[in-house]
Amino acid sequence: MVEQRKTKRFQIKLPLRVVRRGSVRCLGRGETRNLSARGVLFVSDSPMEVGERIEYVISWPTGGENQPVELCCLGRVLRTGNAEQSSEPLFAVAASLERYEFLRPRS
Repeated sequence: MVEQRKTKRFQIKLPLRVVRRGSVRCLGRGETRNLSARGVLFVSDSPMEVGERIEYVISWPTGGENQPVELCCLGRVLRTGNAEQSSEPLFAVAASLERYEFLRPRS
């Protein structure tokens, strides 16, 4: 099979929060499965609709004594599905990465 992706994907598991779906604030939790310069695949505790605009925050560890850096992202849900089996229902979500900003949480 020939790889057709335009950007390299990195298999990485990081905590993720969905903070806005369309114009509605929400608090969904999840974890990334892979990241690229153009998007993310994550699992979430709440289902989402294809085409829905979302704002999500990925907690990026810095190591040492520093506070984690948050990667705040805007994108659109590209596809959804059921995630791997677990004790709780989880949903797989692929989303674009249209805009982003690195922020340090306020103390």
